Amino acid sequence: MLRHCRKLSLWTIMCKFTSNASLGPPLENVEGVFSNTGWYATNQFAVDVIFNNRMKQYECLTKDSFIAAAIFVPFYAGFDIARYLWGYNISVRDAASLELVDWLMKRPEWSVMGGMDHFLVAGRITWDFRRLTDSETDWGNKLLFLPAAKNMSMLVVESSPWNANDFGIPYPTYFHPARDAEVFIWQDRMRKLERKYLFSFAGVPLPDNPQSIRGQIIDQCKRSKVCKLLECDFGESKCHSPSSIMQMFQSSLFCLQPQGDSYTRRSAFDSMLAGCIPVFFHPGSAYIQYTWHLPRNYSTYSVFIPEDDIRKRNISIEERLTKIPPDVVEIMRETVISLIPGLIYADPRSKMETLKDAFDVAVQAVNDKVTKIRRDIIEGHRDEDFIEENSWKYALLEDGHRPVGPHEWDPFFSKPKDGKGDSHTSSAEAAKNSWKNEQRSQV
Repeated sequence: MLRHCRKLSLWTIMCKFTSNASLGPPLENVEGVFSNTGWYATNQFAVDVIFNNRMKQYECLTKDSFIAAAIFVPFYAGFDIARYLWGYNISVRDAASLELVDWLMKRPEWSVMGGMDHFLVAGRITWDFRRLTDSETDWGNKLLFLPAAKNMSMLVVESSPWNANDFGIPYPTYFHPARDAEVFIWQDRMRKLERKYLFSFAGVPLPDNPQSIRGQIIDQCKRSKVCKLLECDFGESKCHSPSSIMQMFQSSLFCLQPQGDSYTRRSAFDSMLAGCIPVFFHPGSAYIQYTWHLPRNYSTYSVFIPEDDIRKRNISIEERLTKIPPDVVEIMRETVISLIPGLIYADPRSKMETLKDAFDVAVQAVNDKVTKIRRDIIEGHRDEDFIEENSWKYALLEDGHRPVGPHEWDPFFSKPKDGKGDSHTSSAEAAKNSWKNEQRSQV
């Protein structure tokens, strides 16, 4: 796939983004927004390769798969589907996934746990891999619905609330430090910044989506004297300039992170990297996604304003944020800054000394998950009460296996389902729209 990098995307020539171990071209620190080293123009969907390159340097690899805690499958699932989403039939879209699972199931290590100790990484949202039918007009491939894949764990930048075989990991940011010191220096710098704006937003309205609150957020920002707005228009704009984006986040106390075309946005991680406190409007944008990487007590590092407060009640964002005492804001910002190491992907060509990055956190979580499954098999434990459609609720529990009941976020995830625990129509549309947005940014 990397040798044929020009075919990885219809609208983006990915070859430059696959350079430097897929970190992309180095970013020059012309405006003094970045550090002098460790910054790259990283594509937001490059996690497949970044993760694989980090795995090659992982100090706990073993050549004996029978003593391994888990089995990593080095398949670029995100890059695979990116080649064929537009204009190809389902046979082409499914071909590599079917070939992969057929090969895996014939391997001797598969028989040990039937694939439950296997995991792979895809740097795209889960909806690209969840085609429910064999209709040619349906979106994506069916990798995550293949029986073998249901046993495996797939790490994606956005997971499904209603399915148990995928897990959210951070989008890559522009910062890929090679040493601990680079992170410490950056964190210290983010602590000392003067932040002249109360809140900021980078984005574009989504007029085709009647449920989107983007337009109202933009209107509120325009009316406020303490809000910084980066409006994203077609083609080249400041929204596609890493320097402009990071500069805005660094000058803001709070950064608004409404849903994009799907639940999540890379922007949330860019803003936290800048020490900006994220404001979320839907729990699917972070709280149920990145439970390995973010505190379960979301109020320690973020502000939650339910979408309906904006959509129906026209709550003032400025008023809501102004009411948070300065000492509380300071504590929240320090929490955000302390989270930075676990939200970034270190340079795969080096190894940080003591800090654990997003890769380390994810691999440890997979190891813990597989260890628990293995222990349950040995001890004969089975969770008879597990309901896959409640997967998002289990993710919020410390042990993940207590009975779950009603939750305050039920209204956010109680959309009509199609019988397989998935909101198929809306999720497929979200995936398609995210691709259209990608196309728009390149026009």
